[in-house]
Amino acid sequence: MLLLELNILTLNIWGIPYVSSDRRPRIDAICKELASGKYDIVSLQEVWAQQDSELLQKGTEAVLPHSHYFHSGVMGAGLLVLSKYPILGTLFHAWSVNGYFHRIQHADWFGGKGVGLCRILVGGQMVHLYNAHLHAEYDNANDEYKTHRVIQAFDTAQFIEATRGNSALQILAGDLNAQPQDISYKVLLYTSKMLDSCDSDSFRTNECEHNSYTSKQARERNPLGIRIDHIFVRGGDHVNAEIAEYKLPFPERVPGEKFSFSDHEAVMAKLKLFKLEPRSEEPVATIEVNCLVEDGESCSVRELGAGDALTGDDDQSSQHQPEIQCNGSSTSIQSMPAARTAALLEALALCDASLLQLNTDRILYYSAATFLFVLLVLLVEFTAPVGMRTIFLLLKFIVFGVILFCVFMASIWNYMERNGVLQGKKSMEVMLHHAQKYEYFY
Repeated sequence: MLLLELNILTLNIWGIPYVSSDRRPRIDAICKELASGKYDIVSLQEVWAQQDSELLQKGTEAVLPHSHYFHSGVMGAGLLVLSKYPILGTLFHAWSVNGYFHRIQHADWFGGKGVGLCRILVGGQMVHLYNAHLHAEYDNANDEYKTHRVIQAFDTAQFIEATRGNSALQILAGDLNAQPQDISYKVLLYTSKMLDSCDSDSFRTNECEHNSYTSKQARERNPLGIRIDHIFVRGGDHVNAEIAEYKLPFPERVPGEKFSFSDHEAVMAKLKLFKLEPRSEEPVATIEVNCLVEDGESCSVRELGAGDALTGDDDQSSQHQPEIQCNGSSTSIQSMPAARTAALLEALALCDASLLQLNTDRILYYSAATFLFVLLVLLVEFTAPVGMRTIFLLLKFIVFGVILFCVFMASIWNYMERNGVLQGKKSMEVMLHHAQKYEYFY
């Protein structure tokens, strides 16, 4: 029995004040597109300016009258949800690790990033919409935020599991800054048991060749672009979610202009929810994913049951018959837990490496503070030449300020990040330890 149909859209609008090009005309164009009535629930990221949030809400209120902006950090979380249906409740969960405050050029820390939940009542069914924007990757060759992103991904999966309750549908729609081959993508997908609504390798959502904001360097690095904006879905108990359509709905350019809507592409998924008939035996909720297991072996795992998301071509009559294939040959039903285990082990290795680096950083910062303290003592004892007193005084203040910074980084900040990484690591270890024995509950 069909319960409801939903058109879900997610878009990173690239709304950084004083930095993003053509920001105001692009937001006006986004408002016009969203006000077309084609979308039921919209999940937006990088709405950093309060005036942009208000403009988007006011410009779409005729068709999307319900909205919520998640406030967090210094700049706000940048997350905005627009909905055709009533939003009955909201909740925001800030991540334990979220970049570095002294990396001002990256600014993720100032955003106070996390995952936001909107409980939306759609036709008598409770739908949970999760909006998230994981930490950006600024240097693929030397990604110092990789561990942060992995912990954010695992934390998001646990938040979804902990809050899904009796909702008929859970949707994670946002800029996850993770490609399908990335460890953070695998950790989030496998531990949440959600389904990526995109089942094709042909879609790209960022650094696309046709996008007006894609740099020449990005085109050379990724000629086809990358897919980092996602819509993950999971049906509730006794509910199947069918992915009827997946597409990039916005035109390549703002109508009448030479620029795109954003440096990201908008992503839309059309979902259909079906209620399963009661059965004598309680089906076990599982998931359908494409994964990469050890030694680069490509593995397609397919087992359908209550709570799964189905594609339009799925055969309803076979939804409780497991079918698992690896490179064309049958394999064990344990492939999905094995893929999850492999992802968690890789994530734990990243956490261990980060903890070792934190110990090294603490020693380096304390050493630098000690050296600078000795230098400061010498400067205090040294009599400044005539005409150089102001410069010497300024130099003393600078050295003293750097000493304070080094001590802060070696103590307070180091322990804050260490505890954040440890919390993520311990949570992964709990799942890894119990998941195989209590697989039904995971």
